Amino acid sequence: MRIVVARCQVDYAGRLTAHLPLALRVIMVKSDGSVLIHADGGSYKPLNWMSPPCTLREGIAEDGVPEWTVTAKKTDDTLRIRLEEVLHDSEHELGIDPGLQKDGVEKHLQELLAEHTDALEDGMALVRREYMTAIGPVDLLCRDAAGGSVAVEIKRRGDIDGVEQLTRYLELMNRDPKLRPVRGIFAAQEIKPQARTLAKDRGIDCVIVDYDELRGLDDPSLRLF
Repeated sequence: MRIVVARCQVDYAGRLTAHLPLALRVIMVKSDGSVLIHADGGSYKPLNWMSPPCTLREGIAEDGVPEWTVTAKKTDDTLRIRLEEVLHDSEHELGIDPGLQKDGVEKHLQELLAEHTDALEDGMALVRREYMTAIGPVDLLCRDAAGGSVAVEIKRRGDIDGVEQLTRYLELMNRDPKLRPVRGIFAAQEIKPQARTLAKDRGIDCVIVDYDELRGLDDPSLRLF
């Protein structure tokens, strides 16, 4: 990972346009190619970013100021970062991350969906749990009724970060000729509207799952009325 602290101006152009005026920020360039710009505030979310696959080119603007151009490979989206002053520039090898450890409910939800894949989609069959990729394990690798590969990411509460996580998994998995094409399913007990919109844009299906029903607590045969 490369970490740069710089006084910079950032402009994003493509499906939308966005401008960040000159200010001191942290720029992160990850090994998967993603570029993220952070401020000292605003919680954990970047102010702007470019998801992989993308290409980073370092150059010099006409007035002699260093400028980075980050271009998406699948779209015309472009992120331009004008570096007026660089205070810090370092690279660090982080290695392969073991992935997020699930809490009790989320882990159990994964186990239940692995046993009852029809809850995700009719005809779905489990291939493997915790299918390992270069950036961590995807929760479930399945085959649909047509024999296609499906990567399933499971959350208790589905937000944008979960969609981004599944997007990164899909990008890597679709490079494997033995798996591709691989489509994605984002499964959660509840999914935020913003996450659902982003998932639709990425071609990812969203599935709401009922934890109690999967546990058998909502079995109609056990009801008196």
